[in-house]
Amino acid sequence: MDHTFINEIEPGQQINDVYLVKEPILRSTSRGDLYIAMFLSDKTGQLNGRMWQASEVIYKALPKPGFIHLKGRSELYQNNLQIVVNEVSVIDPGKVNIDDFLARTEKDIDQMFAQIVEIVGRIKNSQLKSLAEGFLADEEVMAKFRKAPGGVKLHHNCIGGLLEHTHNMLRAALAILPLYPKVQADLVLAGVFLHDIGKTDELEYDMAFSYTDTGQLIGHVVRSYLMVHQKADALRAAGTRIDQEVLDSLGHIILSHHGQYEFGSPKLPATPEAFMVCLIDDLDAKVDQVTSAIDEEMSEGNWTAWRNALQTRLYRKRLD
Repeated sequence: MDHTFINEIEPGQQINDVYLVKEPILRSTSRGDLYIAMFLSDKTGQLNGRMWQASEVIYKALPKPGFIHLKGRSELYQNNLQIVVNEVSVIDPGKVNIDDFLARTEKDIDQMFAQIVEIVGRIKNSQLKSLAEGFLADEEVMAKFRKAPGGVKLHHNCIGGLLEHTHNMLRAALAILPLYPKVQADLVLAGVFLHDIGKTDELEYDMAFSYTDTGQLIGHVVRSYLMVHQKADALRAAGTRIDQEVLDSLGHIILSHHGQYEFGSPKLPATPEAFMVCLIDDLDAKVDQVTSAIDEEMSEGNWTAWRNALQTRLYRKRLD
């Protein structure tokens, strides 16, 4: 039986198919009846799922995350599509085509990586160049770098998303750096390349996009900073000079690239290079977030539903 993808589902449709279930939660109604709230997804999107008249036995049997075969129907609730689940059974992950369930970048991974290598190769500062080349030569980290998502939910949440995000940022940096000759280009390029490198340890993406224990406890900002210092220590041990001033300048970019304390930055940008990396990062993340939200919108009309992360509805009518 062909899979009915999330973006193909319409209100009032009978559902009898396999989906990836994430973050199931057992709750009770005002009357004390148990129900399960969950997310149901595949590579094309995600919907809220509700199973009424649930039980603790059913809840405990659900994978967290994992694959389930469900029978139910789709409906509109407060103008948002959701799936009401009537029956559910757990599916062995080995019996599903994982490519149907994890979104993948539409761009060519090999081509993007080759262009990243070329752009990073333009770094002239010998110490920054050694650090960047040290990461490029690390096959284990680069294998993760090519595959990891850029995030779990907000932006570039697909296989190859981290690579795509970094690739976009490096090309944006190349385009605008000539406009600002007082900004140190080598530091910006190295900062862009390594600002999110810790996401290779922060995120899991074998079955669903989620956080590792390291991701929950440390986070990618601090993990990226630590990975750069670990690489510097290894290079120093091998006889390569890496000055503390270089590490501090690069480390500051990493620690400040979220731009605000409330967004998880241990430091606020305090150098031209840190401001540039922070702003390019925000630009690429926001544009991907906005365009993806518009593409994924299922309701009719010129406006999307309210997007809490963006604090707005989005106008999606295009000019002729």
